[in-house]
Amino acid sequence: MKITSMVGGKNGRSLIKSFPAKCKSIPPPPPLTSIPATACAALAAYLIGSISFAIVVSHLYGLDDPRSYGSGNPGATNVLRTGKRVAAALTLLGDGAKGWFAVFLAQLFAAEFSFDGVSLALVGLGAFLGHLYPVYFRFQGGKGVATALGVLTGFSLWLGLAALATWIVIALIFRISSLAALTASLFAPFYAALLFGLNAQTAAVAVMSAFLFWRHRANIRKLLAGEEARIGNS
Repeated sequence: MKITSMVGGKNGRSLIKSFPAKCKSIPPPPPLTSIPATACAALAAYLIGSISFAIVVSHLYGLDDPRSYGSGNPGATNVLRTGKRVAAALTLLGDGAKGWFAVFLAQLFAAEFSFDGVSLALVGLGAFLGHLYPVYFRFQGGKGVATALGVLTGFSLWLGLAALATWIVIALIFRISSLAALTASLFAPFYAALLFGLNAQTAAVAVMSAFLFWRHRANIRKLLAGEEARIGNS
């Protein structure tokens, strides 16, 4: 019996002829060598993300550990409560830069190690989770807003600018940092979907947004109660 008769005559012949073309449209699996390289890159990104600039800068400026006062969050907003604006700015810059730097390094060596979009997404998540759960500081990290912004900027400058613009607009209107961060986090996955479509990087942005909401759960309760502090107030 002929194969074409088994699969349905003329329709079968058409299916057999079109099969090679359909196979070509299926994306090939990532090279096996990229899998351990991606794992190592994600681990390296986690270690970079684990550098808490709030703690490092506070130590350099002779300030108390930011986990011991205010909100207890090792981030720029809490460091600002000391009145040291330069220290807060350096914290913000450092936490954002490390997220961008991790993704930048992965992009720089993408061709050499066969990194793809999934690799970059995992590297970005690694840096972000490093900030949230830093291995150097007993896994007591910050909320991740600045580092997430750095990762978004590493994925795409336009994505980072869109999220930053959202934060600025909400912060100027309401003068509440947490509300601005939550709003930017809510819109970030939609911005990513518009730029990238539904791919691994968009999924990574959605995961980071979910973590940001989780880390801000105490702020959400205060917002609902009308008790959240405004920018510039202790």
